[in-house]
Amino acid sequence: MTETTGTTTDHRAPATDDQLEQEGDVAADFLEGLLDIADIDGDLALDVRGGRAYVSVEQDGEGDGSLSLLSDPDTVQALQELTRIAVQSKTGRFSRLILDVGGSRETRQQQLEKLVDRAIARLDDGASQASLPAMSSYERKLVHDIVADRGLVSESYGEGSDRHTVIRRG
Repeated sequence: MTETTGTTTDHRAPATDDQLEQEGDVAADFLEGLLDIADIDGDLALDVRGGRAYVSVEQDGEGDGSLSLLSDPDTVQALQELTRIAVQSKTGRFSRLILDVGGSRETRQQQLEKLVDRAIARLDDGASQASLPAMSSYERKLVHDIVADRGLVSESYGEGSDRHTVIRRG
């Protein structure tokens, strides 16, 4: 909360669709600049879903595959954080923007499903609970959804970069 001339503004208040579209535009400009610097071709798509701006960078029709250099999950996470900072710097608002590069989100979803399935196998082998490695809030949300779909329960524990998910039977 920031005090400005007698009024209080919560920079983490839910953004309107117009504000999310603005975030997407700012993010697209920032990413286009990065792609130009790296001499990587990509098509940008913007969307607003679930109270978040989504920006996807896909290989353009004649691309040489260089976009794959950026689609590693750790690289996407770093680019997402840089993009969020650029958006926050321009708009003055906290951003929960999601970035997808070359289908990296779908790839990560599949990896998380396999991770959950291995954890469930540990439960089937008699473990009372199964802990997953620390991950981002977005990834933990995906894990909670996967676990719920599989009929189990999950909770997040820990603080900051050590926050992780624990799975158990209901």
